[in-house]
Amino acid sequence: CSTPNFKQPHVFKNNREMLEYLAVTFDHFEILRAIGKGSFGKVCVVQKNDTKKMYAMKYMNKQKCVERNEVRNVFKELQIMQGLEHPFLVNLWYSFQDEEDMFMVVDLLLGGDLRYHLQQNVRFQEGTVKLFICELVLALDYLQSRHIIHRDIKPDNILLDEHGHVHITDFNIATMLTKETQVTTIAGTKPYMAPEMFNSTKPIGYSFAVDWWSLGITAYELLRARRPYHIRSNTSTNEIAHVFKTATVMYPAAWSEEMVMLIKKLLETNPDKRFSQLKDIQDFPYLSDVNWNAVLQKRIMPEFIPTKGRLNCDPTFELEEMILESKPLHKKKKRLAKKEKDANKSNSSQVRASRCILQPPPLALETNTCFPSQWQEPE
Repeated sequence: CSTPNFKQPHVFKNNREMLEYLAVTFDHFEILRAIGKGSFGKVCVVQKNDTKKMYAMKYMNKQKCVERNEVRNVFKELQIMQGLEHPFLVNLWYSFQDEEDMFMVVDLLLGGDLRYHLQQNVRFQEGTVKLFICELVLALDYLQSRHIIHRDIKPDNILLDEHGHVHITDFNIATMLTKETQVTTIAGTKPYMAPEMFNSTKPIGYSFAVDWWSLGITAYELLRARRPYHIRSNTSTNEIAHVFKTATVMYPAAWSEEMVMLIKKLLETNPDKRFSQLKDIQDFPYLSDVNWNAVLQKRIMPEFIPTKGRLNCDPTFELEEMILESKPLHKKKKRLAKKEKDANKSNSSQVRASRCILQPPPLALETNTCFPSQWQEPE
């Protein structure tokens, strides 16, 4: 895997575009602590040595990636994230690799994910969820403009920043939808997946509306601390189809009629009638007074502010990294330095031995898997 040669343009459109062309490696960051695990692998808080700016670093061991047949998904996630930048997404800033791991350096959001807050028994008020919906539909509209279906919108994949604004993360199973393509693969987290994804009698594909269904499920769960349908990860496809045909969604009397109607529009089982466009939301009377430019610019302050001065995540992640991980990330630099030193000693010994017996040194062994320096998807 050779180091790529970049041809640097004379003018960059923005700082992020410039950063993409700068050679950044693991050595440019200081590892501070582990904060979580995701579909990509594990996540640590890091600080860039020169700017002192804080990021989240997601990393996955290459060998494990191959063993789990995740290589294509990782490359696909990277390919999608490289083309995205939005106030309500978790944005990618750097990507690189070394001989052991692959890395993505993204926005650091210290407010925790919505699943964590639900587990902490936070009861989100209607005004908070209303703003969440506004911010999330702007993100979904942006993804739709880039022909992207996220396919896994749920509380676990929605992070809060320190001010309480939402950000969509985890594009591991996201896919592209164009006029020339059709998406029929069943993918996602079952309790949040739209009915049309389970329609085996009409496999005509699905569209961006599946993300808006997931948004409806998420909004309901945030308000009630439970989902509207009794569907679990082990529920069969036939059982799920039966649930959608027979179940009645209960709406608490304490909810406003406007919020109930909005969630009903998002949970419309017919995707053709479901709210799945930004205009649908903006024209809805409940949201007619929303200043959408102010929402986009984060000038509307959320009612729920995460606890400051702490990481809103499960502290056992750091213990797992420190105690259970056989090759913890914080020891990587020392480990790789020792490995390089041992390799140099070995090469030196081989050279001396070869001189004694008048034979050339042995050829270097090829690695089993070579991940392209540019992370181009393997053929």
